Amino acid sequence: MPRLACPEEAHGTLHVVQRGRARAACFSCARDRAAYLQVLRSCSECEQCAVHAYALMGNHVHLLFTPARADAAARLMPAIASGYARHLAAAYGHADPVWEEAYDASPVHARKHLLACMRYIEENPVRAGLAPHPGAYPWSSYRANALGEDDALVTPHAHYCSLARSPDARRAAYAALFALAGERVTPVSRRPSGPLSPRARSRS
Repeated sequence: MPRLACPEEAHGTLHVVQRGRARAACFSCARDRAAYLQVLRSCSECEQCAVHAYALMGNHVHLLFTPARADAAARLMPAIASGYARHLAAAYGHADPVWEEAYDASPVHARKHLLACMRYIEENPVRAGLAPHPGAYPWSSYRANALGEDDALVTPHAHYCSLARSPDARRAAYAALFALAGERVTPVSRRPSGPLSPRARSRS
């Protein structure tokens, strides 16, 4: 069944998944992942998108963010691809597309759904066998949301803040969610993005 286009409304939180073309890996080393996060921070600030959770996997990326303007994801995702392409061109001289020309975008509204989505994103490296625990994986937002590690990219969502009054209590309550059995949230809505650009040598 074809997926329905996801409306991108102002102040509507989205879970976005962007995949490597033909499921090829998007990052060849830690430097690539660091460059992607730098580009993500710059572009999210420019497009006024507050990032609440993320995970950089081998051949795809999970993002949870809230845009201040409508259709921000339609601008944000190509901007990230373009910025990351410049890194790849400078580092490796690669110019082949690395991302699929469409991304998955699912709206996330309810508090329970949002917290489960954050957990789904930050547990992804564990399910993929990349780390024994979310805290052992350096390329996600778990350390910021659960451990209080400084991460200028992450903006706490109001639903996350509702977990407790103090930052320490919020982090403890959030970390406790990972010890509980719960539903699994998967992206369900795909919408097209604009053409994307260049690619790095790829391996997980």
